[in-house]
Amino acid sequence: MLFFSISALVNAITSISLGIFVYFQNPKKELNRYFGLFAISVALWSTGYFAWQNARDVETAIILIRILMSGAILIPVFYFHFVITLVGLTQKLRIILVVGYLFIFLFVPVTFFTDLLIRGVAWKLWFPFWPQPGVLFHMFLSVFLAYAAYSWYVLIGAIRNAKEPTSKNQLLYVFWGTLIGFLGGSTNYFLWYDIPIPPIGNFAVAIYVAMIALAILKTRLFDIRVFLTQLLVVTISVLLFINLVLSQTMFEYFWKGSILLAFTAAGYLLIKSVLNEIKIREELQGAYEQLARLDRAKSEFLSIASHQLRAPLTAVKGYLSLLLEGTYGSVSDKQKKPLASMYESNERLIRLVNDLLNLSRIESGRIEMNWQQSNIEKVTRNVLEELKIKAEEKGLALNFEKQEAQIPPIRMDADKIRNAILNLVDNAIKYTQTGNITVKLKIVSLGEIPQKGKNSKLKIEITDTGEGMTKEEMQKLFESFSRGVAGSKLWTEGAGLGLYIAKRFVQLHGGKIWAESEGKGRGSTFFIELPLQ
Repeated sequence: MLFFSISALVNAITSISLGIFVYFQNPKKELNRYFGLFAISVALWSTGYFAWQNARDVETAIILIRILMSGAILIPVFYFHFVITLVGLTQKLRIILVVGYLFIFLFVPVTFFTDLLIRGVAWKLWFPFWPQPGVLFHMFLSVFLAYAAYSWYVLIGAIRNAKEPTSKNQLLYVFWGTLIGFLGGSTNYFLWYDIPIPPIGNFAVAIYVAMIALAILKTRLFDIRVFLTQLLVVTISVLLFINLVLSQTMFEYFWKGSILLAFTAAGYLLIKSVLNEIKIREELQGAYEQLARLDRAKSEFLSIASHQLRAPLTAVKGYLSLLLEGTYGSVSDKQKKPLASMYESNERLIRLVNDLLNLSRIESGRIEMNWQQSNIEKVTRNVLEELKIKAEEKGLALNFEKQEAQIPPIRMDADKIRNAILNLVDNAIKYTQTGNITVKLKIVSLGEIPQKGKNSKLKIEITDTGEGMTKEEMQKLFESFSRGVAGSKLWTEGAGLGLYIAKRFVQLHGGKIWAESEGKGRGSTFFIELPLQ
């Protein structure tokens, strides 16, 4: 008896929790309304079942049986309405639905107040008040099984025709959950026909709740957090209500009733707060997805624009170079100066376009790596040779230092490491007005055995005597489109992409890049550290 009583209570709590939760998610949505009606009809049957199991006399037992049977009459029709709404066949099957509702409205009042469905009770197995069927019981059971079976037939057809995996999974969970629940609940009817099998499948009625909860997790039909919160609130409320009913004195009724009311109010506020939190989270998720789409659109635009700009700029560079070399005729000194300025401006545009193209490739994950064993000393010397004239024009000394021991070739994409070193040295020249820039190459040991595999790393240091940086500037130094105060003052044409791209290229090699400075006017040192492989 205790098992059947507990299983009925569990069924009631889970059913009413899920029904109310789904309904209040969106009361205007038909699917939510009809699922709520179906779940509450199961809760009515389960609550009546629980109360009947605890009845103490024949009259009370008969009334409670008629209450639970009212829920049983509602279940198949509400379930059918929920199913045809779920699969979108409400209009097509409207006649069958109308017949079902007519059955409910005629059958429930007639059978509740007469003995046509329940004519009495008798002792069977462990049940002192087991119901005895009336003349309309067989009609009720036929209608019950007919609507349940047809609902499963509709679900199976929808599952076969479902094209999207998410929709198909949703239908499968609903089908199997309710099938198990109905079959489990049907074990109640053996004893009605004097077959000595107890209603051991009662616990399975709650399985449909678990299956739809699984559908919630798998297909995101509803938010499981709200359901669990509501389930907890309803469970505690039911237990408090039972405790109130069992009160012996008016004082007990008063204080237990007060606790129930207070908890119900607090539970309502708790559920409301969880719903608000989820709503805010969904809005933030939508905003994040919109930002992600805009970011992808930006990267695509940069990529397309960079590709389209690079070709004409390269052509302009070629023609300017030919003009300066005198290929199309002699050029006077007066003409050479503006042509040289045009050439330099075009070079800056090409560098900017290349930076934008590298940025779009990095952010879209389409960067290609050309791995090979390369000589880092050769790469560094080529960069310094390229920038030597630029440094001399500002009166700066460009020095190169390396350790005496030979530096072995390392596995890298030479063009990308060259780009990183070029950016750092070029920046040092731009932001240094007097003094020198020194580039050092060395191998640093991380363990007891120097210059051996994983225990050592290659370190590149670029030190200048320029403007220096504050701690705040260093924190944002390697962000995209970010420039320090000195950069903004001394070199207004930069886009703030060079250091960001250098950082990403170094990271692609498993290395790291950083900067140090003792403060304004005291110069800076940039470091690149790469693994020796």
